[in-house]
Amino acid sequence: MQIKEACKEVWYFIWESNSIWSWIVNFILAFILVKFVVYPGLGFVLGTGFPVVAVVSGSMEHDGNFEQWWQTQAYCQSSCTQEQWYMEYGITKENFEKYPFKNGFNKGDIMILVGREPKNIKIGDVIVFMSDQRSDPIIHRIVKIYPDETTGFVFQTKGDHNGDSGVGLDTGIEEDKILGKAIFRIPFLGWIKIAAVSLMQLLVMR
Repeated sequence: MQIKEACKEVWYFIWESNSIWSWIVNFILAFILVKFVVYPGLGFVLGTGFPVVAVVSGSMEHDGNFEQWWQTQAYCQSSCTQEQWYMEYGITKENFEKYPFKNGFNKGDIMILVGREPKNIKIGDVIVFMSDQRSDPIIHRIVKIYPDETTGFVFQTKGDHNGDSGVGLDTGIEEDKILGKAIFRIPFLGWIKIAAVSLMQLLVMR
């Protein structure tokens, strides 16, 4: 009976009490549930250890609508348009309009990823990968795929908003650097993570 009564009290405290401590416990439980149950479960289903990522930069944003962005500045051998840049890689406007996320996406969005099997990745797909130049994952679009006798495939990417592929950042991406392929976008929800990280950084700096 004592165990039963104790369970009732705990249940009431967690789900019905409106005290500040109850809210804190709820927050901790929610964090544990998402971190150790929901997130790994999604990763198992989607075939990647990174099923959900927040976009923390503007490198995939478009300036205006598609037509306006397509004519924005890029860098070929000299100044050129995005259209001219992609044409150098054999990517036409018609090709691009069939790509996933053809209108890009924004800082603060959440992206859902699936597994990173190279055979399921093609030019135009948006991938999340690691680079030796950065400690955090990068999310950019594939613009070229090279066969490689040693590693299988090597990928080149570019951020839609960027004028060019970053040397060493977007180039020479080997299969084992890829964390997943983006398949779905949830707008704005990633700002929660960005705000939380910014707050933690401020507290640490103090």
